[in-house]
Amino acid sequence: MTDIVLRTENLTASYDEHIVVKNVNLSIPRNSITAIMGPSGCGKTTLIRCFNRMHELSPKAKVEGKVILIEKNHQIEEIDVYSIDPMLVRRKIGMVFQKPNPFPTMSIYENVIAGYILNGIKLKKSEADEIVEETLKKVSLWDEVKDRLHKKGTFLSGGQQQRLCIARALAMKPDIILLDEPTSALDPVATLKIEELLEQLKDTVTIVIVTHNVGQAGRISDYVAFMYLGELIEYGPTDVVFTRPRHEKTEEFLSGKIG
Repeated sequence: MTDIVLRTENLTASYDEHIVVKNVNLSIPRNSITAIMGPSGCGKTTLIRCFNRMHELSPKAKVEGKVILIEKNHQIEEIDVYSIDPMLVRRKIGMVFQKPNPFPTMSIYENVIAGYILNGIKLKKSEADEIVEETLKKVSLWDEVKDRLHKKGTFLSGGQQQRLCIARALAMKPDIILLDEPTSALDPVATLKIEELLEQLKDTVTIVIVTHNVGQAGRISDYVAFMYLGELIEYGPTDVVFTRPRHEKTEEFLSGKIG
């Protein structure tokens, strides 16, 4: 049986009376890249925002069903993310947004440990130094910024800023990182670097990426979920879904007839 890290049970999300995600049942394997794809407005972003309780920050937002995080320490523990403190959920399930968003008042160094600062977690200087260096090395940014750690993160290029945002999420040692169209604002070279980085990172963290780019999903994901009008239409190993889609709508999306 596949080792699952996150499971949804009849997950439904709405704004006011408008249902955006309908009754989604999904199991995400640990240490893999799962791409959630589908046309604009199909509920992809809302779905992942339910995973770490960002959806409820929107006015009149409502969630029904369950999101279960499965942790493996000395024993397996199933945690209903809607039964614990949302700040704790977001430490376990980090998020990177579409547009690179380093905190503008913070230096590169402070951006990496921002999660600790904002959560009021005190670090010794030696601990903070180690987290910053180790995490920036993970996102292949250390050599580029090690001599200017105390400059603002906003001075970096778009691709570097996005890697800094990934570092900020990784620094909290989450189980999962959610990425919402993380390369849509980047040029092809920066996009390639982020894709290569994600493939390296999946050894240590589970990655869920929202993308409307079929090529990107095909290049980097192990599993792919196709959503249409708020419903999960098809889900499985990427090579199977791409070569033998079971649903006509999936085939239409993959061939560019809808999108």
